[in-house]
Amino acid sequence: MPPIMSPVNGFLFLDRDKFAASFAAVPERLAAFMADSQVPTAVEALNGAVTEPAWRSKPSWYLVAADDHMIPPAAQGAMSERAKATVTETPGSHAVFVSRPAVVAAVISQAAQA
Repeated sequence: MPPIMSPVNGFLFLDRDKFAASFAAVPERLAAFMADSQVPTAVEALNGAVTEPAWRSKPSWYLVAADDHMIPPAAQGAMSERAKATVTETPGSHAVFVSRPAVVAAVISQAAQA
């Protein structure tokens, strides 16, 4: 389970002490900075409803972060399959955009060119 702390004033944070292991497998100083500067998620955002997901009618791309401890890779696989997405898989944590920026940029470029 992700180390989501109890809501504070309607917002959620990840436990700072568990942040690196669960969210950002990056160098220690960077993980500490990311933990200290995390933007909270509003609890109310979890109640949002999408009436017509774009993936039902538009092409989709998905980057599976194989070492993600927030969204298990099997769940990522199920979501990408449901969306009929073009899938790329790479080692990396939930913060794959920080730890593997070249892979992320390549997927974005592939999608933009399609």
